[in-house]
Amino acid sequence: MTSSRAGDLPSDAAPRVGDTGDRVRVSTATPWEPIVGYSRAIRAGAHIHVSGTTATDESGELVGIGDPYAQAVQCLRNIESALRSAGGSLSDVVRTRMYVTDISRWEAVGRAHGEFFAEIRPATSMVQVSALIMPEMLVEIEAEAIVGQESNG
Repeated sequence: MTSSRAGDLPSDAAPRVGDTGDRVRVSTATPWEPIVGYSRAIRAGAHIHVSGTTATDESGELVGIGDPYAQAVQCLRNIESALRSAGGSLSDVVRTRMYVTDISRWEAVGRAHGEFFAEIRPATSMVQVSALIMPEMLVEIEAEAIVGQESNG
């Protein structure tokens, strides 16, 4: 992926944290964040909102081309990294949203989600979308967390 492609928009390389008063902003330093006006994640008080996250690695390359399970795993690893950068963890997640380009392959995405959240069991949705930023992207996942809340399974 090159920095001139729109596919760089959801890149998840090396999150950086910036404190802006009541908000803590997590940035991946992609060129698209300031252009589009978004952050990888925002922490406001105990709440962390993680933007739609795709299967890009630290260098901005798409992981798992053609494999929805591998892409979901990478999305969730990227979400975990953003949460840590904002002072949270996967155990703080209360809601996820999964966007897939082919709902008939839902089980692969669901399996990855279950591996990360089996004991946490956040509220979730999985919906089919017609396309993501790049045609090779099969999965995008968002997360919301509340730091300090206990999960009662």
